[in-house]
Amino acid sequence: MTTPDTRLSSRPSTPVADTAPVPAPAPVPTTLDAETLWRQDRDHFVHPFTDFSVFHDKGCELITDAEGIHVQDIHGNRFIDGIAGLWCVNVGHGRAEIGQAMAEQATRMAYFSTFNNLSNAPATRLAAKLAELAPAHLNHVFYSCGGSTANDATIRLVHYYFNRLGKPNKKRILSRHNAYHGTTYLAASLTGIESNNWEFDTLDGLVTHLSEANLYRRPEGMDEAQYCDHLVAELEATIAEIGADNIAAFIAEPIMGAGGVLVAPRGYHARMQEVLRAHDILYIADEVVTGFGRLGHIFASEAVFDTQPDVINLAKGLSSGYAPLGATLISDRLYEVLGTPQGKGGVLSTGFTYSGHPVSCAAALKNIEILEREELCANVREVGPYLEQALATLSRHPTVGDVRGSHFMMCIENVADKDTKALFPVDARVGDRVAFEAQQRGLIIRPVGHLNVISPPLIWTRDTVDEAVAILDEALAATAESLRRDGYL
Repeated sequence: MTTPDTRLSSRPSTPVADTAPVPAPAPVPTTLDAETLWRQDRDHFVHPFTDFSVFHDKGCELITDAEGIHVQDIHGNRFIDGIAGLWCVNVGHGRAEIGQAMAEQATRMAYFSTFNNLSNAPATRLAAKLAELAPAHLNHVFYSCGGSTANDATIRLVHYYFNRLGKPNKKRILSRHNAYHGTTYLAASLTGIESNNWEFDTLDGLVTHLSEANLYRRPEGMDEAQYCDHLVAELEATIAEIGADNIAAFIAEPIMGAGGVLVAPRGYHARMQEVLRAHDILYIADEVVTGFGRLGHIFASEAVFDTQPDVINLAKGLSSGYAPLGATLISDRLYEVLGTPQGKGGVLSTGFTYSGHPVSCAAALKNIEILEREELCANVREVGPYLEQALATLSRHPTVGDVRGSHFMMCIENVADKDTKALFPVDARVGDRVAFEAQQRGLIIRPVGHLNVISPPLIWTRDTVDEAVAILDEALAATAESLRRDGYL
């Protein structure tokens, strides 16, 4: 891989922020233009998840171009994309046929309302395609603009469903500690990552958070089966305490994403659903990250985890990040109630201006066509275990406490002491250090506190895995050295 000497030039490199790289067809700007854009970005763009303790001095690296598995910054430095933009660019960057499909639709009809008795062809075709791909009982699609809004819309629909059934007390939602379900007001309340909501308000009394399923940090002395029993027992006790008549739904990611790529013990999801069904509590699968191939299947809930959710929420890989789009897949059972008019002139009075946006739906249709034509799920099933095995070799580093995940959804947990699993002090910024060292060597991974997430485009090959893991090997060694130098090891 060639990397120009400008990598360490005008601006200090910092770990990439939580913003998806956006391809730009224009030539790489001059150094003066780069400096101007850097200042404009720092002075005017309020980035999601900004660390203001360093942002005002260091700003952001501007990503200008992307193709395949690579992205390029404004200085011409080229990187392997190890996070698929942000869990989402599943088919890879620079897919001209997706751009062409979007352009053709935008030229023909960029937008028109889908309210009342109006629709458009791409939204209709995509709904039918999603129903074809989804588990057999999920045949109805409600569109939104992304993952947060998909989760928001779902909770509104679930509450409406029980209101229509004459069960208005069924309002409480069960979520999990360290779950990530978004940052809109309701979705943030579902989210169980405490740091996400520091100094932010959430909805009081609506959500109860159960324990996350964290095999690495399970109670001492429990094997995997006992730990699963423990988590299921907690659910049963929580239902008994709150009362099933007061609980509407349980929402869960099949594998926790931003909360640490936590893979639950075997049988956990199916057993949780069994308990929920016995108490008339709905099961919502947040497949915003796991959907569209990241675990080797279009949908993971049934194929991987043997569950039949009442609702599946989608975004990210649905369009591979080429256009904002979210979707809620609704079971026939729920739709039978939601689709029954309240009375003469009854209206399902919820939705978004951009529900079923034709350009976004055109992008999603072409994205799914590529996933199927190139058999990218099969590629993940073949290359994913190789990635898992290669990353597992990094456990030899003194700071690597756990390497976990599944297929193209992986995480390294950095610890100060492998025996006790004690963490580094927050000011050690260990995840940032690893991401920085990797980026200096040509690989972008995601720092999340003491964690580093690897969630690549689904087009990675074994050769790409070898190159990426070799970079990570060097990055972890350099990180350990810097931590020793600074007195943390």
